[in-house]
Amino acid sequence: MSAPLFLEDPYLSDAPGRVAAHTAEGGVVLGASIFYPTGGGQPGDSGRISWAGGAMEVATTLKGEDGAIVLLPAAPQALPPVGTAVEQHLDWPRRHRLMRMHTALHLLSVVIPLPVAGGAVGEARSRLDFDMPEAPSDRDTLEALLNRMVDDDMPVTETWITDAELAANPGLVKTMSVAPPRGAGRIRLIRIGSGDDMVDLQPCGGTHVARTGEIGRLALGKIEKKGRQNRRVYLHLDD
Repeated sequence: MSAPLFLEDPYLSDAPGRVAAHTAEGGVVLGASIFYPTGGGQPGDSGRISWAGGAMEVATTLKGEDGAIVLLPAAPQALPPVGTAVEQHLDWPRRHRLMRMHTALHLLSVVIPLPVAGGAVGEARSRLDFDMPEAPSDRDTLEALLNRMVDDDMPVTETWITDAELAANPGLVKTMSVAPPRGAGRIRLIRIGSGDDMVDLQPCGGTHVARTGEIGRLALGKIEKKGRQNRRVYLHLDD
């Protein structure tokens, strides 16, 4: 199992590590990883690891068996032996854009308070699919509300609850397509705002910025019909 350092500090862009295993597909598993693995609509991190006498470009990161976080090389190559000390280097500009976009999607689920049927986080454009028979007619208002929450520079924090507490509060789960992971005894919640000014609280295992002001300007994109009950809403970073 790889310790997910990105949960402790999503701003950690460089860190030491040690090779714990290799995978049959030619990937590297570290004992503790700053690389986020693909999941929850957020793509896996890319970057680089280096060691005495070698280096590997990390094309993407995936979830492996038994909690392993697998770093996949950009091309097949000789891997550092198990036990090798390495230095981890994220593609930080890409990760930071994904953090901004992931947090922005939480805000989108606030201004459109409907069940979410799916979603995807991208570097410049992301989307949520809503259980929404008709497209919203007040796009300008929704965009203004999004940017107002950005301007409010609200704190983005985490808290943890037990599986039983989540079961007793099913309304916390907005996403119908991806169930929060249960069985580990506790579940991570992401909170936006605090006290009476809290605007969102939902289970999420992704990486987020520390304050909404860090997101930057947002623009609503096109809204597509994806079935009788679903609408796909795109969101863009405006820089």
